[in-house]
Amino acid sequence: MSKQVKGVKGPLIFSAVLAAIAGIATMVFATGGGTRELRVDLGLTAAGIAFIASMVICALLLMTEKPNEDHLGKGTGINRSSSKIPGGSANLDEHGNPRGTKPKSTDDDAR
Repeated sequence: MSKQVKGVKGPLIFSAVLAAIAGIATMVFATGGGTRELRVDLGLTAAGIAFIASMVICALLLMTEKPNEDHLGKGTGINRSSSKIPGGSANLDEHGNPRGTKPKSTDDDAR
């Protein structure tokens, strides 16, 4: 089986960029105007929350990804068609009833 090394560099860069965008946007929009002081405290808080949340999501996505074994992609599995399965589609008549059984009676037949 071919092993792929799961690095942390990609998710770390993604999370850092997302945190920087969230921090800058929060600092600018929380200021409330051009004459007021930048809200660095809110920007750092938003950046930290965005960084941690995106790292958790990336870690969960990396943990759930599980590649198939190499032998599974080579056609060694069982190829079944529903017509060969007992009770499959080849064993049904034109009304969808199993062959060799009486059709289900309807209310119209009983009258």
